[in-house]
Amino acid sequence: MNVIVAVIITLPVGLFLGWIVRWLYAKYQLSSSEQKAERVKQDAAKEAETIKKEMLLEAKDQLIRDRNAQERDLRERRAEIQKLEKRLLQKEDNLEKKLTGVEQQIAQFAQTEKDISERQAYLAQQDELLKKEVERISGLTAEDAKRIIIQKMENDAKHDAQVVINKIEQEAMHTAEKKARDILVTTIQRVATEVTSEVTVTSVSLPNEEMKGRIIGREGRNIRTLETLTGVDVIIDDTPEAVVISCFDPIRKVIAKTSLERLIQDGRIHPARIEEVVNKVAKEITQMIFEEGERVCFDLGIHNMNPDLVKALGRLHFRTSYGQNVLSHSKEVSILAGMMAAEIGLDRDIARRSALLHDIGKGMESEGDENHAELGAELAKKLGEEARIVNGIAAHHNDVEPICPESVLVQIADAISASRPGARRETLDNYIKRLESLEQIANSFTGVEKCYAIQAGREVRILVNNETINDQGARELAKDIAKKIETDLNYPGRIKVTIIRETRVVEYAR
Repeated sequence: MNVIVAVIITLPVGLFLGWIVRWLYAKYQLSSSEQKAERVKQDAAKEAETIKKEMLLEAKDQLIRDRNAQERDLRERRAEIQKLEKRLLQKEDNLEKKLTGVEQQIAQFAQTEKDISERQAYLAQQDELLKKEVERISGLTAEDAKRIIIQKMENDAKHDAQVVINKIEQEAMHTAEKKARDILVTTIQRVATEVTSEVTVTSVSLPNEEMKGRIIGREGRNIRTLETLTGVDVIIDDTPEAVVISCFDPIRKVIAKTSLERLIQDGRIHPARIEEVVNKVAKEITQMIFEEGERVCFDLGIHNMNPDLVKALGRLHFRTSYGQNVLSHSKEVSILAGMMAAEIGLDRDIARRSALLHDIGKGMESEGDENHAELGAELAKKLGEEARIVNGIAAHHNDVEPICPESVLVQIADAISASRPGARRETLDNYIKRLESLEQIANSFTGVEKCYAIQAGREVRILVNNETINDQGARELAKDIAKKIETDLNYPGRIKVTIIRETRVVEYAR
């Protein structure tokens, strides 16, 4: 118990003593820190004073250096200014000397100009006296003489110009003819096409004579049905094992021939079967027509063709003109026109497309009196073809005037294709006879001097006497000749009558 009491008493005393000791130690530490701070403060003040003095000294030295540099620059500038002033004074002296020399030269020029003026006045006076003397001697005034000289110079210049123009025209004509011949010959040599021979009748071979009776049928109903459905004439004569089919329409002729061949091969020949086969063959021929048109367009590289135009082209595969297959002819004309267009730098696509479609009207049926060129042009225009292509179709027989060079190429290519050897099967005698008849009819009229049948007999060109026939008489003469040709001749298509009445004045330079 005593120990606990002692501990209880001793513990507060110990704590109190400990606190006193810590307080004394803290006070001692604080006193020591204040002393150190005071010393640091004094040292910092001394160091700041030293730095301040050093900075002031350095600034003073820098100021002195700057002032010395400015004074040195100022002295140098003053020296340069003095040099410039000296140079300006020298230049001023030189300018004054030159100005004095220029003034002297001006005075000399003025005197020279005065002398020249006096000389010119004297010469003008002498020239006037000379003119008066010349006028007195020649009897002409100065204006008259000037007019005569100018007129002579104008005449000489016109003569020389006309000589040059004639020379240029002759050279151009010679060069153009040679170039055209080269292009045509090259184009013709590059084309090789087959020759087609077609007639209005065809024959179908029979396996035996008994087949003729089956084709005729009871009371002729089979042959009558075939003729009614196809629109052809089936001729059964004494020709052994053959039947002849006659029709001016080649498409109907092909349908009838193909149908009859299939019926003979099948063996079942009666009206119902005939109608079935004819309808089937007609559909196949229609498809064949479209395929033929597509094939030609593909071969020629012509695209974006209206389907109706493709069909019209395909129909030309079954058409002939003077023994020449019209589709083959159109293809050949297209190739020729494209070659010539490429040679002379024209639009090759327009030329080839126009040439391919130029005879498309031959495959069309019309109740009017329009020719194939007009029908083809109307169809092409209706189906959205370009104006140049429509003109190429319409103008290929000179029914209308060509509006572009490509239309002229179509005419040339058409003439080349139609006139090459073997293209058309008309005999030479008939051809010559028809042309001679044309010329004889035209020469039989009064006032006709010369007559030429051109373009394979599609045009007759007549030169009349301009003193005997006037303009109105030329129109009447053309109508009369056209009527006589219509009355006296048989010919395909149309014949153009052209009357030429001209006045020529000819002079010779000797």
